[in-house]
Amino acid sequence: MAEQQQNLASLDSSIMDRLPSYSSTLFEAKTQKQLTFETIAKHLGRSEVAVAAIFYGQARASPEDVAGLTHLLGISTESNVASQMMGFPDRGRAGPMPPVEPLIYRLYEIVQNYGYAFKAVMNEKFGDGIMSAICFNSKVEKEVDETGAAWVVITLKGKWLPFTRF
Repeated sequence: MAEQQQNLASLDSSIMDRLPSYSSTLFEAKTQKQLTFETIAKHLGRSEVAVAAIFYGQARASPEDVAGLTHLLGISTESNVASQMMGFPDRGRAGPMPPVEPLIYRLYEIVQNYGYAFKAVMNEKFGDGIMSAICFNSKVEKEVDETGAAWVVITLKGKWLPFTRF
């Protein structure tokens, strides 16, 4: 039986200058230990997307996240990495706008093409407001159809925040 190769996300050096200094430390340890975000997320009791966001400096790590990550990845708790991960993230700076990386651009393109349709349907269902990206969670799943083709299923779940009258 052929062994299936494990795919591991690594840090693209072209965006390193846009990320916190600890990102390279986390990704190097992840690669050295051959860990997927799924494995790390299970260890931390978090979602894969939340864990990846910590690695990219787009989410703040809790003390429990830091303890779990430093232990699992073998990073010294004496390093600045621990305190830096618990700092306030500078979100949204990881890449250029509009995105140039093809997969990220396709996600951006989905919002460009369907954003107003999403907004209209949400307004009809919930009224005047917005979906929170703060009180939020997400997951990525793989589905294989009857022909064997792989499909990406992305769930975005945000709390509905109605606009208030003032």
